[in-house]
Amino acid sequence: MISLLTFRNEVTMSEALDKARLAHSASKSMRQASLSQRNHALTICAKLIGSSSDEILRANNKDLERARACNLPQPLIDRLLLTPERLDAMKSSLLQIAAQSDPLGQIRSGHTLENGIQMQQITVPLGVVAIIYEARPNVTVDAFALCLKSGNACILKGGSAARESCSILARVCQQALAQAGLPQDAVQYIESTDHSETEKLMGARGLVDVLIPRGSARLIQSVVRHAQVPTIETGVGNCHVYLHKSLSSKEAISNAVSVVVNAKTSRPGVCNAAESLLVDTCVAPELLPPVLRALADRSVELVGDARAIQIAQECNIAMQLADEKDWATEYLDLKMSVHCVADIDEAIDHINRYGTGHSEAILAQDYNACQKFLTLVDAAAVYANASTRFTDGGEFGLGGEIGISTQKLHARGPFAAAALTTTKYILRGQGQIR
Repeated sequence: MISLLTFRNEVTMSEALDKARLAHSASKSMRQASLSQRNHALTICAKLIGSSSDEILRANNKDLERARACNLPQPLIDRLLLTPERLDAMKSSLLQIAAQSDPLGQIRSGHTLENGIQMQQITVPLGVVAIIYEARPNVTVDAFALCLKSGNACILKGGSAARESCSILARVCQQALAQAGLPQDAVQYIESTDHSETEKLMGARGLVDVLIPRGSARLIQSVVRHAQVPTIETGVGNCHVYLHKSLSSKEAISNAVSVVVNAKTSRPGVCNAAESLLVDTCVAPELLPPVLRALADRSVELVGDARAIQIAQECNIAMQLADEKDWATEYLDLKMSVHCVADIDEAIDHINRYGTGHSEAILAQDYNACQKFLTLVDAAAVYANASTRFTDGGEFGLGGEIGISTQKLHARGPFAAAALTTTKYILRGQGQIR
């Protein structure tokens, strides 16, 4: 039998719960922080990243050495990697977020009730936002910046692969808050890599207002299944590019090759990279060869259906037979499935069946086909004649993102500061009673 003293010790010795309490307390001050204070802290953070860049890169190098020693896949190492250019991108993102309008205090609706009470619905912070993520040091700064802009406190739990990088970036964020006169407890980073701390964070009802998982399908589903606090589900990206039969001109085919190569190979380890290529069977003999050659030249492993394999063999391009699992797989690597479809209806049905609701693209010269695809494909971001790689908070002008939401409630697509708010009704009366 566990004694009451033992139970109390277990509770007080939890890093996750202790830091959740600190963040919860700090959130009260953050609700009152002015826009100028919040923007000042963002600007200070950008400067501190610049002045601390050597230290940050040394910490990141420790993570990289450990990752390579553990034979982590190259796409995951790419996610983990920090460079001077990526630090510059962090700084630019912070300044871009600082320049944005205030997401708080926005009047969504308002009118005077029949009884004379003046009512307004305004945007307010969520409170405490917890983010669980994997080998992505940049998420530390993105999460801090967007939570700060929206007046929230945040609790960060990064993956063990990035622990040195995330830890130092979190300290920089805390320094920025302190220098701006805001509570540094508004950013908490959980150092422990023990899974029990993750479980405690998922169960911190009353301390955490929303929990956001960002990472692999396994991580996301684990959080969604076990969390006792509200969650926003970020996206696994089984993204498709569909080549429509209307692609006929040399320029259009050349553009199609460029888009497919970009969508698959520019950064294969991210969630907006394309994993599947669909093509109308009637034009596959003309469209597939140049696309497959370009992918093979970039060391992309190809799997496909029988028709795609036949075309690949005629071009001396290696392709293995795909199975049912391939159509639903997010490879996050230099691998792509290829499927020939009868028409646009079959392409849309295939995407809606196997896709994850993240980002989907059609390449076509037929306006009506594009409109049909944009209307009927069920995803957070749907493109006509562009790469799926643009689904990103920075590219969408949001300055950064907490993640790409593939759910339909509260937030969908890249979500940033505005999505980290809720609303409340403010009512002003003159003594009315009911």
